[in-house]
Amino acid sequence: MSLVPYDEKALWGMQKFHQSSSTYHFANRTIQIKQDWKQLGVAAVVWDAAVVLCTFLETGGIDLQGRSVIELGAGTGLLGIVAVLLGAHVTITDRKAALTLLELNVQANLPDDLQLRAMVKELTWGQDLVSFSPGGYDFILGADIVYLEETFTDLLQTLDYLCSEQTVILLSCRLRYERDQKFLMMMKGLFSVQEVFYNPDNDVHIFKAQRKVLKRDL
Repeated sequence: MSLVPYDEKALWGMQKFHQSSSTYHFANRTIQIKQDWKQLGVAAVVWDAAVVLCTFLETGGIDLQGRSVIELGAGTGLLGIVAVLLGAHVTITDRKAALTLLELNVQANLPDDLQLRAMVKELTWGQDLVSFSPGGYDFILGADIVYLEETFTDLLQTLDYLCSEQTVILLSCRLRYERDQKFLMMMKGLFSVQEVFYNPDNDVHIFKAQRKVLKRDL
């Protein structure tokens, strides 16, 4: 049974398990991800949307070799780890409380020669953005990061800051509530947005977005 992310009643019922681990296979490697059900506020578990986006990156014709990537709301770090294994230089971000588990998973699953291509860094959306390169990323990745309406403005501000006209945003999510559709509408104010993949087994959508190019007067 798949849990709905951030369904607090369901998650509190899972707390008795506290810590667990899951195994995944991407980029010809076995990845062992530690999860912590106690860290509900930082989503320290692997959601279906992350697995679906990892599969899309590996099989969907996305070339990450040598590209600069940033992951938002990384949680356990699976998505960022897979992006590194697929050849990218990845800044893997989340709030401060998530960083210890995130760093453990990154260190445990990347060989020494790839460690330098992964940077774990604190990022709370809308705050301290000056420590990141504005428009300096080829790809921005996010899996199940659209869930709290009060974060939508900060998330859009962060995406806007990190994007250039060439940056590709890939967001993987379920569309459970009216607020999820509201975020997509808000996003379309700044970006051109299209659905590029749908996984019916997990009811997960992947959206691609790029900054709208303003027509300049001749």
